[in-house]
Amino acid sequence: MIFVTGVTGLVGGALVNHLLAKGQRVAVGLRRANSYEWPKGVEPQVMGNLGQDPLDNLDLCGVRVVVHCAARAHVMHDTEADPLSAYRRVNVKGSLELLRRAAACGVRRFVYISSIKVNGESTTVGRVFRADDPPYPQDPYGVSKREAEDALRALALAVGMEFVIVRPPLVYGPGVKANFASMMRWLSWRVPLPLGGVTNNRRSFVALDNLVDLIFVCINHPAAANEVFLASDGEDLSTTELLRRMGSALGKPVLLLAVPVHWLEWAARLISKRNIYHRLCGSLQVDISKNQQLLGWTPPLTVDDGLKLVANEFLL
Repeated sequence: MIFVTGVTGLVGGALVNHLLAKGQRVAVGLRRANSYEWPKGVEPQVMGNLGQDPLDNLDLCGVRVVVHCAARAHVMHDTEADPLSAYRRVNVKGSLELLRRAAACGVRRFVYISSIKVNGESTTVGRVFRADDPPYPQDPYGVSKREAEDALRALALAVGMEFVIVRPPLVYGPGVKANFASMMRWLSWRVPLPLGGVTNNRRSFVALDNLVDLIFVCINHPAAANEVFLASDGEDLSTTELLRRMGSALGKPVLLLAVPVHWLEWAARLISKRNIYHRLCGSLQVDISKNQQLLGWTPPLTVDDGLKLVANEFLL
């Protein structure tokens, strides 16, 4: 049996469906009981709030692998007085308590879904993040994920449990929200966007189906034990190219204005939105060659395949 947390999120929910399609028995950890009717083969368990509620009653007997997707995710407009403490409570303390409980129940492997933010916020063109690079997190969320990785690795080693880390960049797929969904919406409305000149940056993304496929391999592959893997589609795009591909998936011509990038930077500074500028105009590339070398894994979906899945749901 595979135990999955964070099943109400984009990745956890898709992973459960993937596991069921592969004939796996699945247990899911929920914050609270609900009336949702889970498909046959899914065993729901209430585990409460990570980092707050005790896990003494969580029954992981018969579970061979835990996949830990739940987290306090990156919050754009955090209202916490001390955001780092809030992230640590869930992402570090809660994750450690879950691994301890898994160890007490004899779980063999713990797969931790981390974040590329552990590597850092950006790369320069021609340089990519690699799985074995020294961590360089720069915001409270990234710091908490790095601390969780370190603490979980040490505890897993101490109790003799196999431990796997997967760090995805931005994940897109059916059900995606936030900035990616906003971009789809603007393109479908044919809103002119001043991003036609952002052609020199490169960013890695990962389609939901590609990430879930990689996680499934990490659940089962002997060579995944005690390793770190980065995730991506294997094709890095400039912002302009991404928007054009999104428009093609939607079946709509895109209206992109070739505004000089330094003008965009000036405007972002003027309105105190430099973080948005860096996400749109900066680079963030990851190297997934380790996945092929150790696991024999390559992304099953192309970027265009992944975008088409998002567009099909968006157009319903």
